[in-house]
Amino acid sequence: MNRPKIVILGAGYGGMITTVKLQKMLGRNEADITLVNKHNYHYQTTWLHENAAGTLHHDHTRIKISDVVDLNRVELVQDTVVSLQPDEKKVTLENGELTYDYLVVGLGFEAATFGIQGLLENAFTINNINSARLIRDHIEYNFARYNNEKEDRQDLLNIVIGGAGFTGIEFAGELGNRVPELCKEYDIPREKVRIITVEASPTALPGFDEELVEYAMNYLESQGVEFKLGTMLKQVNENSIIVEKDEQQEEIPSSNVIWAAGVRGNSIVEETGFETARGRVKVSEDLRAPGHDDIFIVGDCALIMDKENDRPYPPTAQIAIQEAEVTAHNLKTLVHGGSKLEAFEPELQGTVASLGEGQAIGVVFGGKKLFGWKASVMKKIIDNRYLLKLGGVGLLLKKGKFNIFTK
Repeated sequence: MNRPKIVILGAGYGGMITTVKLQKMLGRNEADITLVNKHNYHYQTTWLHENAAGTLHHDHTRIKISDVVDLNRVELVQDTVVSLQPDEKKVTLENGELTYDYLVVGLGFEAATFGIQGLLENAFTINNINSARLIRDHIEYNFARYNNEKEDRQDLLNIVIGGAGFTGIEFAGELGNRVPELCKEYDIPREKVRIITVEASPTALPGFDEELVEYAMNYLESQGVEFKLGTMLKQVNENSIIVEKDEQQEEIPSSNVIWAAGVRGNSIVEETGFETARGRVKVSEDLRAPGHDDIFIVGDCALIMDKENDRPYPPTAQIAIQEAEVTAHNLKTLVHGGSKLEAFEPELQGTVASLGEGQAIGVVFGGKKLFGWKASVMKKIIDNRYLLKLGGVGLLLKKGKFNIFTK
């Protein structure tokens, strides 16, 4: 009897946890497991804002797949997914193709641009290690240029963050720490630099606890972050943006525009023919794609509805990890000939947002609010817990965050 082929697309949180769990759950002769990823490393998506600001080196964020996956047990195919053919049980890659008996789709997210003019051409997005590194280098290059220009180029020093959700707020917090360092290094008065966060909603961190939002805004404003709330980003030009509030438009000079106002599922999923909402598939209770009992979808590409309010759960790392654990369990059941699969029920353990060095806000343990240093410590505990889950004590000691008295 041929061993079933399990193909996992993407080494994000969902793909990695699925792979690591399966290599422990299934015997060597029970299934052939293949992990497909563009690079030979996994990275902490929730740390990318630190890499983009330049407050954490990108090498600390990425984890070699071979450090946590047994490549004698799992085949790693380093390639880029081009398309899926569910009816043929086939995946087309840039350099070949794969067939499967069971497929796990964890292809991650893309930036949602909402049709804003010039955004794709002139703004940066915090998508991956290389995009974060590009943002860091671009901002530093513009600071280096400033005193070498004949004219006063304020656009080189204005940093605009599109969106005051979690990514935007966390990035602003890191910039609050990084900008004074850049000013000192490049002989620029701190008061010349503007960090401007533009948010269409009337508040930062829409939907989050109001007391925590107020704390976050007050702290970030003390670090020099400006907020333009209830303000639409209408256009991004090469050296400026146009915003609109109350039908009044304003042009702000900036050559450093970072878009952090929304994500969508990978467009490959949409192009496959699945019914999607912003690239995300409304999966069944056991995380399979409707009409395809051999395909599981996890992470940013999966749409899970909250039954209490009939709204989608946000595609967080926490939920992706839990989806992966259920997916691995269900694949084990199918490989062993079972048919009763586990339903996915999110267990939300809280949310913490970093505000920079030694500062954060969060809601944990069923509603307990955390501010400042205590929240920052909790953020590091959450990060370290994932490393322990993924690669054990060895990975935790290698990549963990233990500097609880600072950042």
